[in-house]
Amino acid sequence: MRFSMITCVLVLMWPLFGSCHPVRGSVQPGLLFMQQFEMNSLQLGLNWRNLSCALCQTAFTMLDIALLADANEERVARMVGEVCIRLHLADEQVCHDITELFRDDFIRALQESLLWPTEACAVLVGPPCGKFDIYAPWNITLPKVPKPPVKPPSPPKPGSPRSRVLFLTDIHWDHEYKVGSSADCKDPLCCRNDSGSPSWRRREAGYWGTYGKCDLPLQTVENLLEHVGRTGPWDWVYWTGDIPAHNVWSQTRKQQLSELTIISRLIHKHLGPNVTVYPAVGNHESTPVNSFPPPFVHGNRSSAWLYNSMAEEWTPWLPEQALKTLRYGGFYTVEIQPGLRVISLNMNFCALENFWLMVNSTDPANQLQWLVHILQASEDKGEKVHIIGHIPPGLCLSSWSWNYYHIVNRYESTITGQFFGHTHLDEFQMFYDEATMTRPLGVAFIAPSVTTFVNLNPGYRVYFVDGNYQGSSRLVLDHETYILNLTEANQSPGNHRASVPDPNPKWTLLYRATEAYGLPSVFPSDWDGLLQTFIKEDQVFQKFWYLRHKGHIAEPCTETCKTTLLCLLRSGRYDELQQCDLLNYFEGDLVLAARKTLC
Repeated sequence: MRFSMITCVLVLMWPLFGSCHPVRGSVQPGLLFMQQFEMNSLQLGLNWRNLSCALCQTAFTMLDIALLADANEERVARMVGEVCIRLHLADEQVCHDITELFRDDFIRALQESLLWPTEACAVLVGPPCGKFDIYAPWNITLPKVPKPPVKPPSPPKPGSPRSRVLFLTDIHWDHEYKVGSSADCKDPLCCRNDSGSPSWRRREAGYWGTYGKCDLPLQTVENLLEHVGRTGPWDWVYWTGDIPAHNVWSQTRKQQLSELTIISRLIHKHLGPNVTVYPAVGNHESTPVNSFPPPFVHGNRSSAWLYNSMAEEWTPWLPEQALKTLRYGGFYTVEIQPGLRVISLNMNFCALENFWLMVNSTDPANQLQWLVHILQASEDKGEKVHIIGHIPPGLCLSSWSWNYYHIVNRYESTITGQFFGHTHLDEFQMFYDEATMTRPLGVAFIAPSVTTFVNLNPGYRVYFVDGNYQGSSRLVLDHETYILNLTEANQSPGNHRASVPDPNPKWTLLYRATEAYGLPSVFPSDWDGLLQTFIKEDQVFQKFWYLRHKGHIAEPCTETCKTTLLCLLRSGRYDELQQCDLLNYFEGDLVLAARKTLC
């Protein structure tokens, strides 16, 4: 027997209508997959604790039996759509569309999983009803080669070459963006053709973008690419995914591939043939969103339709061997320069929201074991490695996150940069030595989004890396964040009519890390020291809070908000986030806040 269809669909659907920003809830610690559902159920006025074990298990068993017959799939899907409407999870049309979109793939993943009604009821009703361990612990295997002695990082000699690296993430182009449409609509995404006209005292979609739950028009994406094309040269580019908009209830494979093609070719056009771009796969590239079957799934339900198209579009940037593993599992490795290698991970294989992991969540596609193999080979050759991906590792499933953290610890002298996106915010996650959890040995940089979703300025990141010379550390030496101030861009200079946009908007430097925070460098020890400064000097923390939101935030972050954020920044490993949660008496809320996201 398998987990109830209604339970799982509600778990999957609710984050689709949430926010990119952390939201606090009120539940006990436990497995996040079910924590999310229980929190959302309480918000909807449902109290699963009123069910008896027998009644709960009977209900789930009946639904699971219904799913054993293919003829009942349509009936169950209609029932889920009706639940969505009656519980007001979304507008009626959105409920219908998203049920149809998720139905086939999700039911197939559910039918192939090993979940039982007792596992659902164990969380919904309580531990006496059973045990829930779908994402049981697992371990990768490290080589028996001893870890080399660790040498603390040191700044390069004055005048040493630097590499200037452009970083783009979370573009989220909305091909249905409509200037003048309502920015405050009832749907999960606004500023669109079907958002209607703004009513009295309601905001309208601006020409270059809009503060609110809106994504970007194509003119803003093109303007950004024209801008970065002029402000080069770039030594290379990291691009960590999420091309489509957040209209996740109405997307098609044809539309996703069209947007992949258009944006990839625009990047190639504006940056030119001499700049190599190293992409990573985002969670929004697929449809349904977050649906990334591991390679053991074949046929039409596999991700071949997506990976093959990516390989075709990214051929100008990637060699054949990289394209081979990209087609297999959405990950690859390439030598950027002699002595420096990039590894692009498919972080969807660590994502709670990827329902295909219900079937088997143990190192999907053997990606982490492959990562170990590449890192060991790089260590043997004396190469340095940069890792790029979409979802930050601290937000991954617990076992995946733990294993990744373990790998970073083992290869700390080889991994000299970790670069992610996904949250849309400007932040970072720390890595410490596993023996004491006090010595900082790594930092995952999380760059801000290009999109405005939610309530942000468009932005991008520039990294300055120790350059291409013998003995280079290849460490990040500094970084800059640039934004497009929408308040200024949507109004021409000297023109007081808000509806007249600036024809030549200015992308401006928001801050440089070393200058903004008074850091001598941006090594792991510097970020660890900055965390201590945040605790002692609230003014510095509030500056970080402002910069984290790309210069557009309404109110300060104090008390619980501040403690929560400090925990998030320190937690490059999921179980460390849980530990911080318990030590600060958040009773599970912190973990929920960290993971509850639509990004």
